[in-house]
Amino acid sequence: MEELSAVEPDPAQAAGAAFPADQAGSARTVPAPEPGSTGAVSARKPGGTGAVPVRGGGGTGAVPARKPGGVGTVSARGAGGVGAVSAQDAVIATRALSKRYRGGQLAVDGLDLTVPAGSVFGFLGPNGSGKTTTIRMLMGLIEPTSGTARVLGQPMPRSTRAVLPHVGALIEGPALYGFLSGRDNLVRYDAADPAADPRTRRTRVATALDRVGLTAAAGKKAKAYSLGMKQRLGLAAALLQPRRLLVLDEPTNGLDPQGMREIRSLVRELASDGTTVFLSSHLLDEIEQVCTHAAVMAQGRLITQGPVADLAAGARGRLVVTTPDAGDAARILKEQGVADIVVTETGVTAEPPDRELAHLNAALVTAGVRVRGFGVERASLEDAFVALTGEGFDVAG
Repeated sequence: MEELSAVEPDPAQAAGAAFPADQAGSARTVPAPEPGSTGAVSARKPGGTGAVPVRGGGGTGAVPARKPGGVGTVSARGAGGVGAVSAQDAVIATRALSKRYRGGQLAVDGLDLTVPAGSVFGFLGPNGSGKTTTIRMLMGLIEPTSGTARVLGQPMPRSTRAVLPHVGALIEGPALYGFLSGRDNLVRYDAADPAADPRTRRTRVATALDRVGLTAAAGKKAKAYSLGMKQRLGLAAALLQPRRLLVLDEPTNGLDPQGMREIRSLVRELASDGTTVFLSSHLLDEIEQVCTHAAVMAQGRLITQGPVADLAAGARGRLVVTTPDAGDAARILKEQGVADIVVTETGVTAEPPDRELAHLNAALVTAGVRVRGFGVERASLEDAFVALTGEGFDVAG
């Protein structure tokens, strides 16, 4: 085993698997990070492919997988349309999955979720909608109250040790040793993987650092990293080994616009290689740009799921009138029975009426309104989300 610049992992500990105390099964404990940092949770099966830190960077990579098929939008209880992916073909499949905490709080209620192989799947929902609880059940960190969850075709949490070696996860921020450099943090992660060849460790670490743009800062101590740099380092840890499934919770948190573009590009690259990416985010434009499929949750229930383009197409766009006579335009539209009128700096927007739009345009022109633009904007994923949940979007819950 290679030497680190600080503390060398204990081989007996590095080869073990640590789980939260409330999970069934015996486990050895990975050395805890220094005070103030989050803990790393890893899992493996004997002779498996590596450790998966569940509160930090796991591993992922390019493992051939079937590309996503056409999934019809489904209802909260999973009634799919034509072409819906079956549970047998899905990387993640839940049926009536529920979690009720002590005190009676129902965090997840009858979740039927299907994630196609090879997809980039966006997991959306307002604060407190049950997304994080769902991810914890999928990763085997907590047990469901009822229902079933299968990951890579195996039941969870019963098959945790068999499944997690094939899953990379970055959940609620990476777990890092602040007194170690970014490079040595990755060396420590890699050393905890019993299947990782120590002879090629430095090469794997260097490649992962390069993929996330941290080569120049690799020698800096992790405690000096910005939030965005820590996110990048967590992703680098998730890229040390090839995995079939990558679970990312707010992967662009703390990144500047350029960094966000780079991470989105990296996610697309992983997906093109066959890795299924399960992505939780509160940035709706991020989901639209990078995800092929998405699911929307609200108050613990699945509202809808399907291809992102289909979800947006299901929502109505906004009527947009570009004019310097916004006040007059708003008055005429109101007289014509148009609802939800909003005056903007460049004109007026409103809910499209169920009538011929040409008649509205003619009414505006006849009234002397100088119309410079008239039409219906394509509905965005945000429009679909608001229409489905009846509320705006908050931080991930």
